[in-house]
Amino acid sequence: MSAHVDMFAADHLPPREEWPEFLFALPELQYPRQLNCAVELLDAMVARGFGDRTALITDERRVTYAELLEDANGIAHVLRDDLGVVPGNRVLLRGFNNDVMAACWLGAVKAGAVVVTTMPLLRAKELIDVVNAAEIGVALCDLRLADELQSALPACPTLHTVAFTHDDRASGLAARMRRHDTRFDNAATASDDVCMIAFTSGTTGKPKGTMHFHRDVLAVCDTFPPSSFKPTPDDIFVGTPPLAFTYGLGGALLFPLRAGAATFLLERPSPDALLGAIAEYGATVCFTAPTSYRAMAPLVARYDLTSLRACVSAGEALPVATRSLWENATGIPIIDGIGSTEMLHIFIASSGSAIRPGATGTPVPGYVACVLDEDGTPLPPGSVGRLAVKGPTGCRYLADPRQRDYVQNGWNLTGDAYLMDDDGYFWYQARTDDMIVSSGYNIAGPEVEGALLEHAGVLECAVVGIADEARGTIVKAYVVLREGTGDDALVTELQDFVKARIAPYKYPRAIEFVAELPRTQTGKLQRFKLRTNGVKA
Repeated sequence: MSAHVDMFAADHLPPREEWPEFLFALPELQYPRQLNCAVELLDAMVARGFGDRTALITDERRVTYAELLEDANGIAHVLRDDLGVVPGNRVLLRGFNNDVMAACWLGAVKAGAVVVTTMPLLRAKELIDVVNAAEIGVALCDLRLADELQSALPACPTLHTVAFTHDDRASGLAARMRRHDTRFDNAATASDDVCMIAFTSGTTGKPKGTMHFHRDVLAVCDTFPPSSFKPTPDDIFVGTPPLAFTYGLGGALLFPLRAGAATFLLERPSPDALLGAIAEYGATVCFTAPTSYRAMAPLVARYDLTSLRACVSAGEALPVATRSLWENATGIPIIDGIGSTEMLHIFIASSGSAIRPGATGTPVPGYVACVLDEDGTPLPPGSVGRLAVKGPTGCRYLADPRQRDYVQNGWNLTGDAYLMDDDGYFWYQARTDDMIVSSGYNIAGPEVEGALLEHAGVLECAVVGIADEARGTIVKAYVVLREGTGDDALVTELQDFVKARIAPYKYPRAIEFVAELPRTQTGKLQRFKLRTNGVKA
């Protein structure tokens, strides 16, 4: 059933015995064997009568479903007819969150290509790693981001063709598109053909390529959104995560298209830009990270947010203090969730009356989860162990031996330490490599961070374990202040503040005040850098 002519993706999947178990019990997950997810998200929506409805909004234009289909078809023609792309070839996408980037993703998938979308801020060295790992031959790149890709080209022997978007020259993508029909004969891909390779954001070191099928793209649309916030065609989505981050791809493109809704694409996100977009365009559903909600909360009084009905948080753990800060400012409860690049999107969440502050939630319909000990045995409620999950999506690394670490006995092991309570709610403790053992005590860094964030003077913080002769390891906090600089008196104040809120043995015995914390392109804390290098001035 595969439409792929280039079998690279299939040939670089892990051995079948290393795959996780997949679950398709729900009726909505019964997909046909032949399936092109971009066709379902776009062509099928136009056929259902959504052609005149708005699909994409930017500061420059509104794009209807019919116009987006024509743009995607034009790009698919350029890829196939001008650039020689055949089904299964990998196509690199490099750009900001905008209508062109969205059309490029859809057009490449319609042509049967395997899309590899990259963060706008990636440097040449990082691009070289991605291009060579996926043996990419063709790239569509925003001309404003050309420099780093051009620098990478000499070290990328497979990358033979680059076409530029936002380029007014005759060789630019827009001019090429105008020379083609607005109709396109879509690639008849199989539901289990690979359609995208997403690279992890590198919170623990070297990124890994995660391979996802056409059916996976629809599965994440048909599980988390309808069970958590029930999107409708009248919704307008907005958010900050880039399309290269699977959290952003879902929230900014896949979910709204699947619902027949619109999405506002924000090229250069900031707290004020996101709040301004919500107010100006009447956005109803917001996707962003905990740090963004915390930064926006003090600013909400300046904006009309009456249109907003659902706020989704993922990317890292949501501290109770951040949840309270946002809800007190807006009256809107945050839908917390945990997902991963390996699983494509969110698989545990809570919303509405089911929210229990501090808990991530319960498995999204279609997924099951448990907590395992080091031997792979399920632990009883109340025990801290390794989070394990199964569902319609799962980990398949691109030719990476770490597959055997992530998938064991059919379970996807996310690298998170969790506790499940008697009611089946999952409570985040830490990344498994962020558990700090000090003087025989197990201390979860995020719990200490949550206590520190309750202090009015703390803007953000990160807690890690560092070596200590007496205790083996001690808790150290890196703290970014809202204003001013810290001193010894503030260190003592923060230590006492933490002791008054959680068990005193968990308090940070060392505190360092810093201007900023190391983060990935998607905004996730890179605690491994703090453990090894600290924060460099």
